[in-house]
Amino acid sequence: MLLWINGPFGGGKTQTAHELQRRLPGSVLCDPEHVGFGLHRMMPPELRGDFQDLPAWRQGVHDVLDMALNQHDGTVIVPMTLVEPAYFREIIGRLRERGHDVRHFALLADRGTVLRRLSERGFGHAVRFVAGKDATLRRESFAVAKLDLCLDRLREPEFAEHVWTDRLAIPQVADHIAASTGLTIAPNTDSPTRRRLRQAWTGVQHIRFD
Repeated sequence: MLLWINGPFGGGKTQTAHELQRRLPGSVLCDPEHVGFGLHRMMPPELRGDFQDLPAWRQGVHDVLDMALNQHDGTVIVPMTLVEPAYFREIIGRLRERGHDVRHFALLADRGTVLRRLSERGFGHAVRFVAGKDATLRRESFAVAKLDLCLDRLREPEFAEHVWTDRLAIPQVADHIAASTGLTIAPNTDSPTRRRLRQAWTGVQHIRFD
């Protein structure tokens, strides 16, 4: 089975994916961003845009996930924002056509909730919400610029299953996904403090400088 964890930037995809991997024996996490960053490093800076627009990225992600599903015995977990319907069909649709069991979840939340989460990550490289306007700082500007598009697109039926996370902690989101897919995951035994430390460390590991 492949679990594709979709959602806006700052919506909790990566944290949820790591929580599932931690509690699901034999699972593996495959991050399509690595394909995109690799392609960017090969390109002159002036040619770098949204790597999802590169056919090579979409083909590469499909091929790697197809191989992982064919050769790995456990669940494959993919945290990735994907909101273009054509790209969704090109990757997820083709994997399903090849007979793979792909379960897709879009983690949604109110705009204000996502902005708050963005402001809490990245050691101050964050988003301020002042007088109804977004003021972006450094690496989160792309996330904010794409926020409304992501939230609008991901509400569409083709991006179901929708999981509203405003009032759910990350372990509860993982529990919901496991219950929906029939997977048995280990119980969450983290204390609130340990959970915060674990999630902070996951955030540190995923700070990008590309």
